[in-house]
Amino acid sequence: MGAASWQKEVPVTRSVHLPPGPRLMDAIGHHHAFETAVADLIDNSIDAEARAVLVRFVREAGPVTSLVLADDGRGIQESAIDAAMTMGGDRDYDTSSLGHYGMGLKAASFSQADSLTVLSRDTTGTAVGRRWLLERARTSFECDIVDPSFALTVLSRPWGPLRLTTGTVVRWDNVRTFFPTVPDHNVTEAFLQDTIELLIRHLGLVFHRILAAGRIQILIDVEDVTTGATGASFNVVPVDPFGYTRTGHAGYPKKLTATYHGQPLALECHVWPGRSQVKEFRLGGGRSAEPYQGFYFYRNDRLVRPGGWNGVHHGDREHQLARVAMDISDAWACHLRMNPEKSALAADPQFTETVGQARSEDGTTFQDFLTDAREAYKQSRKRSKERPRTVAPGKGFHPSLRRALDEELEYLAGVDPFDIRWKDLDGDSFLEVDREHRTLWLNKRYRVAVTGYDRGALNDAPVLKVLLYLLTQEVFKGAWLGPRDKDNIELWQRVLTAAAQAELP
Repeated sequence: MGAASWQKEVPVTRSVHLPPGPRLMDAIGHHHAFETAVADLIDNSIDAEARAVLVRFVREAGPVTSLVLADDGRGIQESAIDAAMTMGGDRDYDTSSLGHYGMGLKAASFSQADSLTVLSRDTTGTAVGRRWLLERARTSFECDIVDPSFALTVLSRPWGPLRLTTGTVVRWDNVRTFFPTVPDHNVTEAFLQDTIELLIRHLGLVFHRILAAGRIQILIDVEDVTTGATGASFNVVPVDPFGYTRTGHAGYPKKLTATYHGQPLALECHVWPGRSQVKEFRLGGGRSAEPYQGFYFYRNDRLVRPGGWNGVHHGDREHQLARVAMDISDAWACHLRMNPEKSALAADPQFTETVGQARSEDGTTFQDFLTDAREAYKQSRKRSKERPRTVAPGKGFHPSLRRALDEELEYLAGVDPFDIRWKDLDGDSFLEVDREHRTLWLNKRYRVAVTGYDRGALNDAPVLKVLLYLLTQEVFKGAWLGPRDKDNIELWQRVLTAAAQAELP
């Protein structure tokens, strides 16, 4: 296009109304995982000043069919329920609100279920309700008005320890993402248990400040509508990603400050102690904490982003002890852009520059912090490498115990691991060293004295087993038992047998 043909103003002839296409509803909440969707609902409960929230899985003849979230907040006024259910509804958010876009409730719900029902009662005692069906929302954007008597009945039914004199119930029906499609009872049980554990871990993390301050209680339970029975409730406890008891490097945590787009920016830099096994360090519940190094962005005490360096640094194994807490405000909304799911944050190029300029009172820079975190990691690994190498553990060890041993010890190459297991042994002997089958056998008659149960799992009695592993692993080295090994086995046998018999009723 030449310069002569350029027009500053674009001429128009008329306007046409272009409603959203049906595919819009399929895109809503596309990036939500189950746990982030539930967290988004709880944001609304916290904004409604709820003191308690109950997340309930609903089962019918085995499979999970619905999920319900009930809170004892101030409820939704009859005049406001339509706005609350409108896609991108016009709602006033103050600076302390966790809600942000007006899409959270709908996007979170439709990412997991085909039906969303909201029932609420405010201080007037009036019960109101609305229901979105995904299929109808795709075509007509029509929202159903729920019978007020039904809404009142649901709000008044038992909700564990909650008493909903005011409050809100959010109901997902025809759920499609967080339950197995196979009818196998064992698969359903295992899936449900794993899902609850995942949810407890995630909610405990993202709301850890709010939970620790006592602002809200989050409970999870399961109701079987076929029998009318409700199981025991699980209480979500705070999982503080900075909850160590001793620092990994002297002088930390340190507060580094700078100015970012005219506003003061504070980076609270932490160095975790090396080889930590606590859940606050291994946030995903796995063997490695490496994915959880980096920035932890908080908005109104709600964790938005757990880890990641946002382009400031390339994470690696040697920096896994480095974590940075940072509180953000809506004044930076166009510079630190939070996604609608409130699970990620994108920073502009100036953020990297600002972090590089940040300093603590003693002159520590961000690069100094990274160097200190790397050195703390290397020192923790150096101590473990100086220890004598041991025989690797085999079967019979709890996964968390195995992870701890893997972190702390170097294993002998070319030497098979040995198991620690239970079986019936002749006589009163407590143990039997079976080098041929690489197993330390424990007498089953003493199992109840150790675990409290006659029958147990393969990986039970972790304290006893790790002590025996450290005590006996020398006899599984080498090609034969020497006189000293045989004498040690006899000593262990006599002392442990006497101790075990003393424990029997």
